[in-house]
Amino acid sequence: MAIRIFETDPDAKPKQAFSDDTVGRFHGGKAENGIPVALSEWRVTTGDPDVADAIAQLMGGAAVETDSTSENFIEVLTERDKVKVVLSGPDAIQSDLKLWNGSALIHHCDGVEFISPDEDRGKPCHCPALMEERKAAAKTKRGPAPSIAVTFRLAEDYDLGLFKLQTGSWKLAEVLHEVENALDKVSDEALCSLELELVEYTTKKGRDVSYRKPVIRVIKPWKDAIADAPKF
Repeated sequence: MAIRIFETDPDAKPKQAFSDDTVGRFHGGKAENGIPVALSEWRVTTGDPDVADAIAQLMGGAAVETDSTSENFIEVLTERDKVKVVLSGPDAIQSDLKLWNGSALIHHCDGVEFISPDEDRGKPCHCPALMEERKAAAKTKRGPAPSIAVTFRLAEDYDLGLFKLQTGSWKLAEVLHEVENALDKVSDEALCSLELELVEYTTKKGRDVSYRKPVIRVIKPWKDAIADAPKF
């Protein structure tokens, strides 16, 4: 399944210019006293001390056990906002739109049709047609937001295992088709850069805005990167 948010608002499409098989998760933020806080460098969580130590050696920081009840209770606040990763292809990215009420999933669609529950699959979801209306509805909890999962390996330690990034970033959702197209052209494993890109601008009212957005840049086929090693 993939997000279909541009079928109803093609003008908004940017122009081209949890137990699973993963060993850890990448995060662009964390919760402090129950409040979400954005980070400028990647935070990695895992339940494996060896994986945590490997991440700390590769990306800086230190492995610390937290009070989290999650299986990924060890975290590393790394010193890197960019990391080279290997994606298997477009299938390494899963995306849809979800609205939660606590732990209950109350709306699940691809932007045009329902994905679940089964009795509603394929039926129109009646989400707003325009991108800005989608965002406004999601912001006020009246509509679903992106749910994007990216599975990858670390280029610097390929055999360490699979990692996952789960994000609700609209900015990534808006360009996800470009990433998937680039991966499709590679048609094999691809070397990519996973980044927390700094965005800064001043609003019309003179307010300075600064935030980080997740970015995936497809660089070249992984087999070519191996041939060029250690220059990837």
